[in-house]
Amino acid sequence: MRVYDRFELPPDKAELHRRAVRLQWWTIGFFVLAIALLALTLGQSQAMKAAWIEDMLALVPPAAFLIAARFRNRRPDDRFPYGYHRSVSIAFLAGSVALLGLGGYVVYDSLTRLVARERPPIGLIEVFGHRVWLGWLMIAALVVTMVPAILLGRAKKRIAHQLHDKVLYADAEMNRADWLTAGAAILGVLGIGAGLWWADAVAALVIGGDIVRDGTRTSRSAVANLMDNRPRVVDGSRPHPLHDRLLAAVRDHDWVADAWLRLREEGHVFVGELLVVPVPGTDRLVERLEGLGAFARDFDWRMHDLVVAPVSRIDSAVDGHGPPGVADGLPYPQAGASAVPHVTA
Repeated sequence: MRVYDRFELPPDKAELHRRAVRLQWWTIGFFVLAIALLALTLGQSQAMKAAWIEDMLALVPPAAFLIAARFRNRRPDDRFPYGYHRSVSIAFLAGSVALLGLGGYVVYDSLTRLVARERPPIGLIEVFGHRVWLGWLMIAALVVTMVPAILLGRAKKRIAHQLHDKVLYADAEMNRADWLTAGAAILGVLGIGAGLWWADAVAALVIGGDIVRDGTRTSRSAVANLMDNRPRVVDGSRPHPLHDRLLAAVRDHDWVADAWLRLREEGHVFVGELLVVPVPGTDRLVERLEGLGAFARDFDWRMHDLVVAPVSRIDSAVDGHGPPGVADGLPYPQAGASAVPHVTA
């Protein structure tokens, strides 16, 4: 039996991953230019400062993606016998924590300025011999940064769904936050021009709140992944359907009386255990189990490392919290039940 010690993306997914890498390099180049452009027109606007900070923060997810891309496919070794797939999950956590931390800073800074009733001045500057209100230059810089962020975010989101790449999806959400931030900053600058001293701080507070919301959601998802939660779709909205489909396909084998499947995510791929109760009198059991393992790995490109073991019986252990049950029609115990069934080998 061949030991699956390395994972390679299928050709179509490998091409998508190369496109994602190119998009991330384009993203880094764009945000470096955007940071420089906003720095030239920053002034004393709190909303502009928040947008500038978010653009700097936007460099973290693509950088984390590119670093993880260099490690994720390394062969297992004595130190890491399960391989390096979780470098993707670590990159997801790093980007999420950075998002949450800097979002908290923006909220704190904006609140203190709002409470202090600071009135940020936006004066006039001379451009080619003409005196121009700096606010117009700020708005122009923000508009220039909005369009590429929209296009990059949409392209990444499509690829993230096809690659099951949560780092890429989080980055796409970050790009969405970037152009929303630019829109809020424009309103803040216009509010200052209209004499509303509080508009700038309120716009910055809205921006910071959006960053904190994204950071909280993605950090929760990243920690859950590292805690081996049940795999979910890339946007985290529902359980991933692969478990359902694979378990049903396994139970369709005529020599399988019952089966139980547990999966977890390791970056792009799923790994886990499959317990099988053979029909009494099943012959060539070892060969059948090896064939079932190959069937499961070929069932979907995400399936990478699956341990298949025969048992004589599968009982859902509920620890006295009610009758055995399943969650969402799957062989996962209900709330309060043990995560592992009692099995007899």
